[in-house]
Amino acid sequence: MATFFIKTFGCRVNQVESQALWEQFLRSGFTPADSLDHADICLINTCTVTHQADKDVEKQIRQILRRNPKARLVLTGCYAAAHEVLAREKFPQAEIIGKYDLGRKLFDVPDVCWTVSGHEGHSRAFIKIQDGCDCFCSYCIVPYARPVKRSKPLADALSEIQTLVQKGFAEIVLTGINIGNYCCAQTGADLAGLCERIAALPGHFRVRFSSIELQTVTAGIIRQMALRPDRFCNYFHLPLQAGCDKILKDMNRHYDTAAYRARVADLRQQVPQIGIFADVIAGYPTETEADFEKTVAFIREVKLAGLHVFSYSPRPGTPAASLKQLPPDEIKRRSEALRALDKELRSAFATSLVGTEQEVFVEEHKQGRLHGIASNFQGVCLETDLPLHGLVRARITGAAGNTCLARPL
Repeated sequence: MATFFIKTFGCRVNQVESQALWEQFLRSGFTPADSLDHADICLINTCTVTHQADKDVEKQIRQILRRNPKARLVLTGCYAAAHEVLAREKFPQAEIIGKYDLGRKLFDVPDVCWTVSGHEGHSRAFIKIQDGCDCFCSYCIVPYARPVKRSKPLADALSEIQTLVQKGFAEIVLTGINIGNYCCAQTGADLAGLCERIAALPGHFRVRFSSIELQTVTAGIIRQMALRPDRFCNYFHLPLQAGCDKILKDMNRHYDTAAYRARVADLRQQVPQIGIFADVIAGYPTETEADFEKTVAFIREVKLAGLHVFSYSPRPGTPAASLKQLPPDEIKRRSEALRALDKELRSAFATSLVGTEQEVFVEEHKQGRLHGIASNFQGVCLETDLPLHGLVRARITGAAGNTCLARPL
């Protein structure tokens, strides 16, 4: 019986796709290898979002070629798609197969079934509802790697959620490259329409959105969140990237700070205690010190709950890569300043929740305490010796740094 090994780099989408591939390998009669050294097929699901991601992928390829040269080495994912010519030159031993050709070339089926029945090693379940992006932000390689927009049929998404809930997953995360662009080809349902159908499903579970672009957050989506706070997490990861209009324009982002400010205010008005987190890029090539200070000031103004800080690195083939780059030390300094601000924001958000009731998803037991996340993505330590699991109502009694302390109700 043939054996397989999968190595995954990058985002949640890649992780979900690798889980789907894992299940497809099993359906096709393969057995998981105990390590890459003993696999008949080694598949690398690649990432190229940063220069470091490229280096990590290439290091893994070389490791497989050195330790298991007889294996069938398959590269798929964003690095393989965006740098196909370079990858073929560097690694002629590898097969490069696009995501939507894997079924035919590996399993002799029309397409991989991009659904999952679980999520290996995770307490929460993730489902991929959408793929592809055509925004072409000036710094981003993703539209070159995943240019075609696709959405999972509405019926398939609902069925997948029901399967996961029946298996005991109490939190389901909807993920994709740009989930706000979800559109079912069969029914025309957008993300708000999908949410309306999810709200009608039976069972005690909640749904969280992964990162979603500002311009795709519609009134319909917010309405569904407001109507069913028990079903939809009061949380948004709303990429900002810069809090300076000049830099947003240079980045080819499709909003300005006024639009971002207005959307945040709207969300806070309609969705109580919402946690709004954001991506931000430090050291974009045209960013002056004054521009950077505007970003810091804007983040403080809108009182985000936390940041995911990226240090800018040029991606070959993108417009920003041809610009004069800032000194690495300056990029590092700005990144460190934003990470310090992130700690400040997370601590302030945790403190703001003291005295409130939250529904906590219990994730793990560590250091003698149960730990989990509230609906708004606030980390919580439950002060109890009870063997709780799943979704638990709790009162926030205090805050220690960026963690809330709570007693179950």
